[in-house]
Amino acid sequence: MAIWQGKSMKKPSGGRAKMNRGKKKSELGREAAETRIGDRKIRKIRTQGGNEKIRLSTDSKINVMDPSDNKIQMADILNVVENLANPNFVRRNIITKGAVVETSAGKVRVTSRPGQHGIINGVLIAE
Repeated sequence: MAIWQGKSMKKPSGGRAKMNRGKKKSELGREAAETRIGDRKIRKIRTQGGNEKIRLSTDSKINVMDPSDNKIQMADILNVVENLANPNFVRRNIITKGAVVETSAGKVRVTSRPGQHGIINGVLIAE
């Protein structure tokens, strides 16, 4: 079944709203990217206007920024420690924005959106 991101069929009061037109193709959504740990794999998706969006399927590296000296280094991702978006994502090692990952540099909070930006950036967490 398709993912539809159009206007809700409910009014703010809870009653049913009558649609004045049908659904449009531009209102269709896509499945979540669900970025995992592994060799780098990307998918290019055509968006409206012929533009491209890069979806990151899997990656094993992260760009880590150290807030103490503002230096950026690349580190290996070992596993996902915490993910507030969904507790099941920790078990499945799925990386989203806000997830805390264990890296070779220490614990890092992800600041980018891997499913939208095609890259994983993060900030080192002081322990």
